[in-house]
Amino acid sequence: MNSDFAAARLHLERASHYLRGNDQTSRKACEALDILIEAIVTAQHAKPKGQVIEFPKTVLVR
Repeated sequence: MNSDFAAARLHLERASHYLRGNDQTSRKACEALDILIEAIVTAQHAKPKGQVIEFPKTVLVR
């Protein structure tokens, strides 16, 4: 099963929106959510590593 990074990001951004209080707990929670959102964006836009294909080496005979 693949992760739905876009949906996860949306939910985290909404949670951050609801935590707009001026208290320390809200600020720390928003900071933690920002870190999670950054990680999700990075994972969402990461490109898979390419596979290197080695070509057979040929020997030229002269």
